Amino acid sequence: MTLFRDRVRFVSPLAVLLLALAAPHRPTEAQTNSAPTRPLLYSTPLEEITDSTPRIKPWKSMLLDPLYRGMWVVAGDVDGDGEVELVSARIHDADDVHFTASVVVHKLDGSVLWRWGQPELGVFPLHSDVACQIYDWDGDGKNEVIVAAERAVVEIDGATGIEKRRFAIPQDASDCIVFCNLTGGPRATDLLVKTRYSQIWAFDHDGKPLWTYKTPGAYRTAHQPRPIDVDGDGRDEIVAGFLMLNPDGSERWALDEGDPTLSRWKPLVEGHLDCARLLSRGATPADSTLALTFCGAERIALVRGTGEVIWSVYGKHFESIDLGKVCRSVDGRQLVADIPYTPRGNQPLWIFDQRGQLLGEIIADYSRIHRLVDWHGEGIESIVVGSPPTLYDGETGKRLAIFDMPGGRVETRSKEEVPYICSTGDMTGDGVVDVFFLDCATGIVHIYKNERGRPLAAPATRGTGVNWTLY
Repeated sequence: MTLFRDRVRFVSPLAVLLLALAAPHRPTEAQTNSAPTRPLLYSTPLEEITDSTPRIKPWKSMLLDPLYRGMWVVAGDVDGDGEVELVSARIHDADDVHFTASVVVHKLDGSVLWRWGQPELGVFPLHSDVACQIYDWDGDGKNEVIVAAERAVVEIDGATGIEKRRFAIPQDASDCIVFCNLTGGPRATDLLVKTRYSQIWAFDHDGKPLWTYKTPGAYRTAHQPRPIDVDGDGRDEIVAGFLMLNPDGSERWALDEGDPTLSRWKPLVEGHLDCARLLSRGATPADSTLALTFCGAERIALVRGTGEVIWSVYGKHFESIDLGKVCRSVDGRQLVADIPYTPRGNQPLWIFDQRGQLLGEIIADYSRIHRLVDWHGEGIESIVVGSPPTLYDGETGKRLAIFDMPGGRVETRSKEEVPYICSTGDMTGDGVVDVFFLDCATGIVHIYKNERGRPLAAPATRGTGVNWTLY
């Protein structure tokens, strides 16, 4: 404890509350700030792992099939037996053009339920999402595994691995798949596919084309277009990049350029939207807020559901955002974002409040992969970092424990490009969110049962849920 206090700068939570009370709730003009140099509460450096470091033991561990496995792992009950299975997919990657090459499904005892595809066309590593999701697409109460293969969307029976059907999609439109509700039915049965950065296509459940949109707002597409019913009419709008589309594919808005620094996006042809998350839903789109990160433009921003920028912080390459209550003394939810394009061993996670104030900083070996989980059943979420596999307190930055990995290695610094990928989901069927890791060096998945977390208020989807993303 003494070592922690020496290495973490702490400010009383009272200072946070005073700052929050003094700050305007809804700025009338966009607040744009360069990246701050010092966080308000704490800055936690990368700590060495020792024998005295608290450890969380895995509930189950299993080796994925060496031929078929990939770094993409999602989870769900695919065979209808009430238990979760692991679905791992290999990606074909040629000049940054992707499609799903193969899939393997494992039971939690490690046995293989089924295999699909041609693994020799794929590779284990990845640097993007894989077009492979678990979803009950036809609404019969049984999950399918749906992939974007080469020039086709393929629906695979979850219990048997037999193809139920496939329909054609355009060349290279297999970078990811996203389920959404564009047609106003009782559930999401429509589908988005896309090329890496240039074009999005929408299809209904029968494979009928609904619309297509190219270079949204003259910018590249987002990694994963984000469906959000921003106006509450039962149909999803799509955050396609630096603009939002209506359910029919027409433009709803482009990001407001009242922020003078937005003009710097114009020449950044390599720039694109990395992440979009719904922070708050209000009575109207203007009262709702979205958190966004921009690759190339090097910023994180909060915008209204009508496209106006509330605040933005620029000067760092932010990638993914987790939203949750990680600081009990700070009003509202917080934003946890990674800044991965810095030297290994010195990659930050930044924790912001809803007004864009930098609250804390956690330094990881590799900060790119992170999640939130209520590990202690107190309604406050802890921060899970992939590398090293660590659980942090978001209020103080204190390292609570590391996730132990028998049969592998848990090092503070690793030579692996992506040593561990962390994920969350209800893996035991008790309604509580658990944690699991893929050890990318060994191909072993370790599942950590959440013994103290609260069950989710709404019925939890077993596994990782639909539209799972690394962004």
